[in-house]
Amino acid sequence: MSDTLLWILSAALIVLGLAGTLLPALPGTAFVLAGIVLGAWIDDFTRVGWVPLSVITVMAIAAWVLDYVAGLVGARRAGASRQAVLGAAIGTVVGLFMGLVGVLFLPLVGAALGEWLARRDSEAAVRVGIATWLGLMVGLLAKVVLAFMMIGVFLVALWW
Repeated sequence: MSDTLLWILSAALIVLGLAGTLLPALPGTAFVLAGIVLGAWIDDFTRVGWVPLSVITVMAIAAWVLDYVAGLVGARRAGASRQAVLGAAIGTVVGLFMGLVGVLFLPLVGAALGEWLARRDSEAAVRVGIATWLGLMVGLLAKVVLAFMMIGVFLVALWW
């Protein structure tokens, strides 16, 4: 396979990864990392060596952990029940089939509905739903920022 095709594949993986930072069904930072590792490999790791790749890998792991933990922290800080956390997870999955608006807002609805089913308290359900949603949005923002930082480190190492 020619280097040009490999660079196109590398760029495609990175772009797919950026889309995956917004869509929970795609492992965004993993695709970004795969595209970067492919780009480094194409060049025999001469310009992008083990130091930038190590930094990029740590950022990818941090993005994955933050994405997972942020929603849980938001839910737990609001005193969410297990049903609320389960509702947020179900809302996230269902939201995948409803486009970007579904992905962004159905976790809130799922968490609120789960909390309401657990406690039959509308005020607590709204509070838990919003807190869970805010946690998920913080995780999403952190993941997007880290993905762009990963790409930035790669580009600096590649072109410097």
